[in-house]
Amino acid sequence: MAPHGGEAALRDVEDAPTAAEIAAVKVAGASVTGAVATQSATHASGRKVAEVSHNSAHCVREFLARHDLSHFAHEIVGRAVYRPDLMKPAPHSLLLAAEQLSTASGDCTLIGDSLTDVETARAAGAMSIGFANEPYKSLAPAETGADVVVALIR
Repeated sequence: MAPHGGEAALRDVEDAPTAAEIAAVKVAGASVTGAVATQSATHASGRKVAEVSHNSAHCVREFLARHDLSHFAHEIVGRAVYRPDLMKPAPHSLLLAAEQLSTASGDCTLIGDSLTDVETARAAGAMSIGFANEPYKSLAPAETGADVVVALIR
């Protein structure tokens, strides 16, 4: 199916946010509290980590490199280029990450801070951990559909 507005419009819609993401990474602070410890513990346990993001893969790679975190990520799956229809909650990114890690999606756990992340995990047949990093996100697992919700206490 051809994109509405033509291929050039779709390229502009993709390229502008990607450029903005790369610029933002250059001034962004350190990662979310607890994220480095979680990735470190996961890595130490022998499990693999895939970064799955709505941001461009280039942006994620740049962020990880700037904060010396690249060694934690075995795979990086950003949004599908020129395919906004494959963004979360579509399971595409998580299924691709599982494939790249040579594991079944049912053996994966997606940690995310949005209901869309929980929906993505469910659609892929994966487990989900809801990360409530803001007070308004502190919902019970039954309310979000997440298998577990972890709340950041400030």
